[in-house]
Amino acid sequence: MKLYRAFATVGGLTLVSRVLGFVRDILIAAGLGSGWIADAFLVAFRFPNLFRRLFGEGAFNAAFVPLFAKRIEGEGPDRARGFAEEALAGLAFVVLALSILAIVAMPWLMYLLAPGFAEAPRKFDLAVTLSQIAFPYLLCMSLVALLSGVLNGLGRFTVAAAAPILLNIVLIGALALIMGLGIANTPEAGLILAVGVTIAGIVQLAALWVAARRAGMRLRLRAPAYSADMQHLVALGVPGLVSGGVTQINIVVGTIIASLQAGAVSYLYYADRLYQLPLGIVGVAVGVVLLPELSRNLRAGDRAAAMASQNRSLEFALLLTIPAAVALFVAAEPIVRVLFERGAFTAADTPATASALAAFAAGLPAFVLIKVLQPAFFAREDTRTPMRLAMVNLLVNAVGSALLFFAFQRAGLQGHVGIAIATTLAGWINAAMLWRALEARGELALDRRLGWTVPMIVVASLAMGVVLWLAGAWLAPHLAASMPSLVKAAALAALVGAGALVYATLIVATGVVRPGQIRQLVKRG
Repeated sequence: MKLYRAFATVGGLTLVSRVLGFVRDILIAAGLGSGWIADAFLVAFRFPNLFRRLFGEGAFNAAFVPLFAKRIEGEGPDRARGFAEEALAGLAFVVLALSILAIVAMPWLMYLLAPGFAEAPRKFDLAVTLSQIAFPYLLCMSLVALLSGVLNGLGRFTVAAAAPILLNIVLIGALALIMGLGIANTPEAGLILAVGVTIAGIVQLAALWVAARRAGMRLRLRAPAYSADMQHLVALGVPGLVSGGVTQINIVVGTIIASLQAGAVSYLYYADRLYQLPLGIVGVAVGVVLLPELSRNLRAGDRAAAMASQNRSLEFALLLTIPAAVALFVAAEPIVRVLFERGAFTAADTPATASALAAFAAGLPAFVLIKVLQPAFFAREDTRTPMRLAMVNLLVNAVGSALLFFAFQRAGLQGHVGIAIATTLAGWINAAMLWRALEARGELALDRRLGWTVPMIVVASLAMGVVLWLAGAWLAPHLAASMPSLVKAAALAALVGAGALVYATLIVATGVVRPGQIRQLVKRG
């Protein structure tokens, strides 16, 4: 139950962040729609946001947390603090240098980030400017990641999990300013949002710095030195960043290809935001909590406890992810219509975004499994195996995205849907390879409970999907584009409620989750 409570803490705060993120994206859709200004800002935001997800959602921790935990438990807090200060100095120096170089070279980098923008000079120039303004966010999030790793290594998850909430609050404030000034869907709106991104990074860094000091980790900025400890951290960290961030890197690859189709960058962004909700709540929460838990179990030589943690993590992840994937697949269009279809986001944008969402939804369980399986390697200080498998994933995604994008266009279909399908296929291949590698090494063995609960979860999720499909057809008149927003929102809430009720009833009736477990979790949470 302690492990589940930690999942609930991180997942609950991530839920708050993602709900605020939806509010932010609803306002972005209303203010920017899917036009050239939206495309420019979303490309500018994509690169620093990639690093937020890479660092903030556990990829950096893949290398740092096991080494930090080893020093906490074996050498004491002072030695751990020294290690953290060395890492802080090296990370700050490298990322600052890279940031300055990238800001100066951004006019050339944009040909790589969004080659299709070159044919639209206004879009290209705006994207360059917005990227330069937002780029300092990368430095802030790199340092936030290190401080989050310190807190997670100490078993303190709350403040680190809450930090992304600050990003959304700042950007919602920026969007409110844009609406108040009456400059929606203008280049000035993009400039205000880009400034907001950088301000949000500074605010998050300040919050984590204070939290670390209160936890007894008063880190000092020292001169960077490439010591033996830092060499070990780099040797683990570079492969960890690649493997831990493979899903996000795939999204960036998709964005590059999507820039060749007008509006496609925006369609993929809005679809990505929707399936990232369950991925963030479940996958990130499990990955962040499981890594230090496994590290402690392995340091203590308790292999049985490590295996039990992995099994319960898989169970928790699938319990929430499989029904979410089914729901997003079946109800993609009404979800997109209710959440985004207003202002500059037109009725024509809804089916294009919904098609991408359905394709991403089919891969959601795989994306979460990657988050759950990788900590088993990272806790053993093995980041190279996941990296090698991630490189296969990247190759499959890049080649598949390009082939399907142009194949779909030649067939008269929207190319961005092919990109989403390729990302999903790459995710399943990566998850399967990780699973097989762990089994072959004897580091993953499913217990009897998991072997029984997973089929029950699948059956309950499929039954819920049938109910959603039938209820969606019945509620279709109330979800039509011509209906008032409140009517559509109420109909979607009824649809979601019906699906959730059916799934919860079946899960409890089959004994996958017992009422007593829920009461115990709530009572102790």
